[in-house]
Amino acid sequence: MPRKIGVIGMGNVGTMVVQYLLTSGIVDDLVIFDKNKAKAHANALDIRDGLPNLPDHVNIQENDYSALKDADVVISTLGDLGAELHPKDPKRFGDRMIEFPLNTPEVKSVAKHIKVSGFHGILIVVTNPCDVMTYLYQKITGLPKNQVIGTGTLLDSARMKRHVSEAFHVDPRSVQGFTLGEHGGSQFIAWSTVRVLSQPIIPLAKKMHVDLNSIEQSARKESFVVFRDKQCTQYGIAAAAVRLARIIMSDARTEIPVCNYRDEYQTYLSYPVIVGQKGVVRHVHLNLTNEEKKKLTHSADCIKKDINSMN
Repeated sequence: MPRKIGVIGMGNVGTMVVQYLLTSGIVDDLVIFDKNKAKAHANALDIRDGLPNLPDHVNIQENDYSALKDADVVISTLGDLGAELHPKDPKRFGDRMIEFPLNTPEVKSVAKHIKVSGFHGILIVVTNPCDVMTYLYQKITGLPKNQVIGTGTLLDSARMKRHVSEAFHVDPRSVQGFTLGEHGGSQFIAWSTVRVLSQPIIPLAKKMHVDLNSIEQSARKESFVVFRDKQCTQYGIAAAAVRLARIIMSDARTEIPVCNYRDEYQTYLSYPVIVGQKGVVRHVHLNLTNEEKKKLTHSADCIKKDINSMN
């Protein structure tokens, strides 16, 4: 069977996701969507022009929800960055929650189209605010909770790993650990889960005089700096989304921090799970400190408050 992926939204993130997919070798049929039909068509033409110089052939379709019936994965990247770039209150520049009332109607519309299409694969949600939109997609599509996954703090965990790697002079892929909770203001680095140089980071940081609080603050500020200076974030989040898609397509069963439904918190939030071809295939349990548990509960409460405000 051909491997089929749909990408919804041809903005900065969506087009970067498409670029990564085209060069990844994991897709045979690609279906792209945008509410601006001319933009979707122009992107389809542009992609087809690139195919002769790419290593693999990919079939391209545009704005056809019926084509999603047999898709393996759909990735939602739709969003309205204009509100974040030009908020009424300058202090809210780059605040993901500004997109909340703007993205909600479009997500509702898209989710209904996905449901009608008969899609039964895995839905990856990038759209912000990620945790709330993941909940909304699951609610409207009616897909099982394990089949609707947000990128959540996968990007934030990657930022943490990069900053830790620079402090300890190693490749970021040699750092293990997680940023948990909301993909937003209440997220936190669970330092008890982080290891570098094959050692727990907390005692190692003390020994090497590395300030973990400074690392966390730098990682937290990074998205704002990127957004401020280039008016969007795209490379990092697109890489996270495509990594998640690759794990699903190959049934890799990888432990990864993504936005998933947690029964113990009664909400979607980011926490590591085992992901494979059927989405979340196994939940894991972290031995968090009491302080980290309190932070995670607070983050869950923040997400539930946002969901309740929408309902």
